[in-house]
Amino acid sequence: TSCWNPLQSLLSSMKQACEILTRDPEGGAARIPFETFSFLYSYLASIDGEISETETTAFLHEIKEKAEKHSGMVLIRHF
Repeated sequence: TSCWNPLQSLLSSMKQACEILTRDPEGGAARIPFETFSFLYSYLASIDGEISETETTAFLHEIKEKAEKHSGMVLIRHF
């Protein structure tokens, strides 16, 4: 029996969002601005209810550090 993992489900949704919202060509890095990523992630985590605000803040801090090395863009490989 597999266990449902809210974080994995959220990250899967974020991967799809990056692929939909990116301006990169098909098959590219699927980059999106950190601000967009942060807004969507925070919103989805809050409605999920299983991921704490502390976990969300820590995760977004880690992603922001990675994005800053890529002109403020989040790449799927960052998460």
